Amino acid sequence: MSKPAHAWGDSPWTIDFRSAPGVSAAELPAQVDVAIIGGGFTGLAAAAWLRRIAPETSVALLEAETIGAGASGRTGGMALAEAASGDLPGLGDVLTGFSEILRALRIDCDLNLTGAWEIGRSGGSADSPIAWTDSGKLRVVDEVAGGTVDPGKIVSGVARIAQDSGALIFENARVEQIAFENPLRLTSRGREIRANRVLIATNAMSLELSALNESTTPKLTLALATEPLSEQQIEAIGLGARKPFYTVDFPYLWGRLMRSSAAIFGCGLVEVDDWRGLYGLSVEKGKTKTLLDRLETRVRNLHPALRDVAIAHRWGGPILLTENWTPIFERHPLSERAIVLGGYCGHGVALSTYLGAWAAEALLGRRELPHWNSAPAKTPTAAVTTVRSDLAEQPQ
Repeated sequence: MSKPAHAWGDSPWTIDFRSAPGVSAAELPAQVDVAIIGGGFTGLAAAAWLRRIAPETSVALLEAETIGAGASGRTGGMALAEAASGDLPGLGDVLTGFSEILRALRIDCDLNLTGAWEIGRSGGSADSPIAWTDSGKLRVVDEVAGGTVDPGKIVSGVARIAQDSGALIFENARVEQIAFENPLRLTSRGREIRANRVLIATNAMSLELSALNESTTPKLTLALATEPLSEQQIEAIGLGARKPFYTVDFPYLWGRLMRSSAAIFGCGLVEVDDWRGLYGLSVEKGKTKTLLDRLETRVRNLHPALRDVAIAHRWGGPILLTENWTPIFERHPLSERAIVLGGYCGHGVALSTYLGAWAAEALLGRRELPHWNSAPAKTPTAAVTTVRSDLAEQPQ
């Protein structure tokens, strides 16, 4: 299982991908057609889709830590139908597209699209299977499209497909800077790689590279997983239908059952001054521990059947919030040859994979980008404009 270099705790998901023998940051190619920065759902989907639809295209994916060490390996695994801001012009059917991508890549990830419950403290159904005590009585108020997946299986499976199809995947290869020339020049581990096109899929990290440091807000979102529940406990708490849920009012709470019958519950955001501060957070101390302790207390008080449940995992994961809750999918302001994709605001499981494949087609000039928030790329004012990640000293 991949382990991060920070103290965000261990999620319940297993990532069993291994880089191909001989593929290390010391072996970075001098030039590729497409370089992808970030080894989560977005970057991996783009790499796999590129090699599927254009096998003649050379692809290198560079991940600062290990594959899935960021948000993609730390999500709760809830697949939702839209962006956090709702439906967007031209977005299309996310869940159908997500399912088709997984099917085309032959990824088995325990996909279960049986719907999701919206729960709330007012307006709940009289026959709601959920009746929890949490600042009022939580009941089901509506059912929407959605479901669950095993994120570890997506990350591992898509990474293997991408690698087996010829994409080069480099772990522990943080991109330290980008020179916006033609071709673009990326520096990692003191080595340079030239790329005709670049996808920056770092989400809440390396925001200087993606030019999102002034317009987005990174935070750490928190979750915990219980030990497997008995069928009697599951029925008692109203999750016999095994549908995921999230509140439509505050205080916020979301969750789901895992295939093992363990229950995941999540809420809480830990604020940092900037994205570098995420690396200083630990589930064992400070405000992160305090919020997780509160979440554990809330879970035990939801229903008598949960009062003595054992907690198996407590963890956090980075999340990137945008001003209007709309994902960022646009050309980099310094080069039309670079695409920036991220800022899913907690709706990234299905959406990031779906948009990653879209980005692959856009990189090849086969599809236009959406017009949610894009602006024309700016021509660098100097012959070479270089942007640093501002984390060159971070241990890798």
